[in-house]
Amino acid sequence: MLTKRQNLLETIRGGNPDRYVNQFEAFASIRGTPFVNHNPSPSRGQMNVVNAWGVTKSFPENVPGPFPVHTPDKIVIKDIAHWRDYVKVPNLIFPEEEWAPFVEAANAVDRNEYFAMVTVVPGIFEQCHYLMEIQNCLMNFYEYPDEMHEIIDMLTEFELTYAEEVCAHLHPDAILHHDDWGSQLSTFMSPDMFREFFVPAYRKLYGCYREHGVEIILHHSDSYCATLVEDMIDIGIDIWQGVMRSNDIPQLLEKYTGRITFMGGIDNADVDRPDWSPEMVTCAVERAIRDGSRRYFIPSMTGGGPGSTFPGVYDAVTAEIARINQNL
Repeated sequence: MLTKRQNLLETIRGGNPDRYVNQFEAFASIRGTPFVNHNPSPSRGQMNVVNAWGVTKSFPENVPGPFPVHTPDKIVIKDIAHWRDYVKVPNLIFPEEEWAPFVEAANAVDRNEYFAMVTVVPGIFEQCHYLMEIQNCLMNFYEYPDEMHEIIDMLTEFELTYAEEVCAHLHPDAILHHDDWGSQLSTFMSPDMFREFFVPAYRKLYGCYREHGVEIILHHSDSYCATLVEDMIDIGIDIWQGVMRSNDIPQLLEKYTGRITFMGGIDNADVDRPDWSPEMVTCAVERAIRDGSRRYFIPSMTGGGPGSTFPGVYDAVTAEIARINQNL
């Protein structure tokens, strides 16, 4: 029997996996970095927590995660033409003693069985709209393209520095990078606009991780992004995590097989709900398996990591995939 790590490699490289990869089973998360400790984020139920960028976030009950608060008084960039007056880039250089517990956690991972994984959130696009509110952000791509390029360049340099610090201290095998690029039905911008503003930034960023020894790059976007898959391949994504059913997964597999792996197919909206039941989970998992394949596809909930909003859902999905694997 293949280890979890071996089975994932066989899956994404078109080899001979002996079972479906079961959600995030092949990844051991290294939880946190010194910057995470210095960048406050609300826990479930907490409201109006201000982070290191000056962004105010809240985490209401029964939602998947914390979200920025964009009442007019809380928007960071109040005038895009003078954005430098409002943005203070956080520090990323910390003493070795602050890295020590995270280094210890990274060294404790059994890397024969798992990929040691660091999660980075938010991504470059999300950080843009965190700083200026999403409607303002999308309008600024049209009305203030020069300033948006400047902001994206600033955020890219920040992320490159973070990547170098993370890799130098933790030596991760995998990166799970969050950046939602669309809604359930469409991308937030045209493919041409995405290529102009974000492809060069992500090509640099994911190239940096690769140069520093990261073997697997997962990008989380639980949205419709079927029109951006060619760009995902271009910037070096190995696994698109969060693929919702609206993307037509069978068509994606037919078109891009061998070039990228799709992880998802079990929409959180279908199962991660207060009235969830084992029957719902069985239906959603079996549908995902039918739509997918054992190569270049990983059945998973579409949320951006192991866990669920409502207790028991993620474990039930894991158990159902395990049941199917036992009967292969």
